Parts: sequence; structure tokens; C-alpha cells
Amino acid sequence: MRAYFDKLLTPNPQQKQLPLIYPLLIALFSGAVFSFALAPYHYWWLAILSPALLYATLRRRSAKQAFGIGWAYGFGLWFVGAFWLYTSIHVYGDTNSALSVGMIGIMALVMGLFTAVQSFIYRRFFPETPLTFAPLWVLFEWAKTWVFTGFPWLFAGYAFTERLLDGYAPLFGIFGVSFVVLVLACALVEVLNRRVFWVIPSALLVLGAWGASKIEFVSAKNTPPLSVSLIQGNIPQDLKWLTEYQLKTLGIYADLTKTEWGRDLIVWPESSIPMFQSDIEPFLAAMTAQAKKTNTAWVTGIPYWDISGSEAAGRPLYYNSIMANGAESEGLYKKQRLVPFGEYIPLSGLLKWVLPAMQNDPSMSGFSRGEQQQQPLSIHQQHLGAAICYEVAYPNLTRRNASQSDFLVTVSNDAWFTGTAGPLQHLQMVQMRAKENGRWFIRATNTGVTAFIDHQGHIVKRAPQDVATVLRGELPAMQGQTLYTRLSDWPILGFSVFLLILGWIYRPRKVDVSFKSRR
Repeated sequence: MRAYFDKLLTPNPQQKQLPLIYPLLIALFSGAVFSFALAPYHYWWLAILSPALLYATLRRRSAKQAFGIGWAYGFGLWFVGAFWLYTSIHVYGDTNSALSVGMIGIMALVMGLFTAVQSFIYRRFFPETPLTFAPLWVLFEWAKTWVFTGFPWLFAGYAFTERLLDGYAPLFGIFGVSFVVLVLACALVEVLNRRVFWVIPSALLVLGAWGASKIEFVSAKNTPPLSVSLIQGNIPQDLKWLTEYQLKTLGIYADLTKTEWGRDLIVWPESSIPMFQSDIEPFLAAMTAQAKKTNTAWVTGIPYWDISGSEAAGRPLYYNSIMANGAESEGLYKKQRLVPFGEYIPLSGLLKWVLPAMQNDPSMSGFSRGEQQQQPLSIHQQHLGAAICYEVAYPNLTRRNASQSDFLVTVSNDAWFTGTAGPLQHLQMVQMRAKENGRWFIRATNTGVTAFIDHQGHIVKRAPQDVATVLRGELPAMQGQTLYTRLSDWPILGFSVFLLILGWIYRPRKVDVSFKSRR
């Protein structure tokens, strides 16, 4: 048995290696092109080609070399894939161009360590096979949701939102889709290396996605859908928090809403009210009265000051929140996952000289985290699960909110990233969350992309970006739970660990050749 696996899993020793500089450059390039597989470009095949090139460049490399190759890949991935951060740092953070690019470069170096460590572990401890590379990739994607509070972006599975492999999403979530993508990517390399038997499992995985797409986990409730209006105010980010612009902001949203009273639900986006609820009680009372008069539920993003909690804690407790008021509606949701450098400043005392504008903006540096277990908003005797902006990138957080909800809402302010791929990548994540949990998602934003997304992850309606507008639609309540909603990420994570254990047991005698030879 050992001899069989040694022969099967050990690469051809006569295969010549390129000088190290070539795989480093190939890895850097393949990481850099990965983000073009995602929105708004949708070259989905790059999500297979990009990791396939990394897999190929790691063949017969020592663990030390693999670390460098993986780091080059990760740097290219994050520097290009998250370059939309430049707009928020440079334009709204008052940071000069060179320093802004440098900060993104540092971020890419830090985030690139995920792929560096992943590649090191792969070559140091495991055989070269898709069945060890793919599960390691998935476990490191999962790690990006919680290490250092998480930055869960640029996952391979997002390239297949609405296409080919998304049938696995209601079963195993985004990590299940990513696992299949990585197996197909590695199998491509194996087939090109004349291990044609990988054609069979690849075909079965693609066929399985088609079969999974036929499974119906949820159905519409026997209740009329809600008539919903999403208000997109298009408030410029550089004006949004200015004291002299606050009343004008309220006027813009109130004017856009005038024709919508009488609808079942009106939704304003994240922080559309740029003042604490305690500072604007007459306006809230007037809006709530109008909502009740017209039998309308009104949901809005608003900074919330927990006055009683602040007194008990001995410090101010400010929350980025969603508040429900009006007819047959109530509830307050406090954001749980805050954006570093967006809603709080890590090591803020040391970074005042880097981001001076952010230190004076209560929307970005002073929020507290909401508790983990929160009740959904109550809207016309239905349950509306909530997520604020960046939170929707966290699969398990959205899953928890969806498990007790009839439909979902996310509010956002992507004006930070106007003109970049960031808002469209963000929208793609909302689509995947809808597919994973079998719930309709409504997304109300300040500048776009405001949209209605059905329980299959398809965009039913969307508003144009960067214009003040109202998007109207119908929101049906769903019942039932997908397998992913019930079991979370544990099946795919457990399966990945199982494959790695098998890989460890049946690894060839020589895994990291250079390490073994030094012994």
C-alpha cells in the first residue's frame, strides 16, 4: 500500500525545474489576475487558471521555496484584488498617493502571508495532489473570516455565483464551492501532466453541481409578498458627515420617500441618518407617525447611542445600527463586525499622523460591537434578518441571522469606493449569501448597488449607481432551511480535515525534498 501511494503521489524526479525566479513571477502574475474572475469582470475561468498556476509552480519545490512562491501569489492577489481601498484611503482619508499605495502594499504583504503559510504547509507536510491542496486552500479561506477579526474577501467560489458550480452553495456554502473550484484547478494541471484519470472526478463534480441545483430546500410562504421601496440618496461621502450638510441629507431622503408612503416597507441605507437617535428625536417621531398613518414599516440605518449602557459601562457606547419603526414594526440591530480603519482605528493613538481625517469622524473610529445573538427585525408580523455593509461578507454570521428570518436586508454605504470594483464584489457576496440560505435579500445603499436578490442568488432588480433614486419591488417570505443554514461550514471543514489526515498518513517518504536531504 505504501509503495503504491509513493508511486502515485511522488512527482516525476526527471522533470526539470525552472530557476526559482520564474515560478515567483508566474505566481505573482497568477495572483494578480485572480480578481478578474469576480465582479464586475466575471472571467470565471480565471478562478480555475489562477490557482492552477500556483499549484503547478509549487511542484517539487522545497517548503522554503513554496513559502516565497505562495507569498508572491498572495501579494499579487491582494494588491490588485483589493486596490479599491485606495479610494477610501487617499480620497477620504486625506493620505497622499504614495503613502496610500504603500499602505495597500503593506496590507497585501500581510494578507499574502495566508497563501505563503498555506503553501509552506502543503509542501512541508503533504503529498502533491489536489486532495491536499484544495482542502488546505479552503481551510485558509475560512481562516480569513476570523484571524485578526477577518478580511473574508476574494474567495474562489464567488467567481461561480449564478453559474456552473453555485448549486453546491445551499449544501456546503461558499467554502464548498471553493473546494470544487480548487479540485478542478488542480485536476487541470494533473491532466496536462498525463494523469488523465482526474477527468472522471472533475466530470462528476460538475455533474454533481447540476444535480444539486435541482434540490429545493425552501419554498415561498402562503402570504402576500411585501411591497418594498429602497431609497438611494447618493450623498457624497466627503459631505455626508459635515454638520452643515446633515439637514440637507435628511431632506433628500425625506423627499425621495414622499411618494412611497403606503408601501409595506421603506428602507433607507446605512447611516442615512447621519446623527445619533438622541439628537434627532423630533424627526424620528414625525417619520414614525407618517409610517403608522400609511401602514408602512420604515427601516433605516442610523448611528445609535446607547445612553443607559454607556452610563453602566463608564464609557460611550456608539453603534452602527438598523432601526425599525412604523406600522407593525419594531427592532434594533447593532452591527457585530466592524471595519478596521473604517469604523474603528486599530492602534488609533499611533496612527493619527497617517489618517488624520478619520480621527475626527464618529462614523469611522468610535463604534462598539453589537452582541452576537440578536433578534431579527419585526416587519408586518414577518422576521427580517439584518446585516450592515461589510458583515455580509461573513458567511456564518449571515447564516445565523437567516436561520430565524423570513427574508434578509443589508444596508450599506459604498460611497467610500465609488468608481471601483469594490461595490460590485460586495454585491456578489450578497448574492452568494442569498443562495446559501434560500432567502430573498434586499440591499439598500447610499450610492449603489441597490438591488433585489431572490433566494437563488439572482438579481431581480437593481438601481443605477451614483444617482438619487427609488427602487421598487416585491419581497416574498420564504420558509424552510437549506442544508448550509442547518449545518453551517462544518461539513466542508470536517471533510477537508479528513482529507488532510489521509494525506498525512499516505504521504510519500519524501515530501519536502530539501528538508529530508538536510537530515
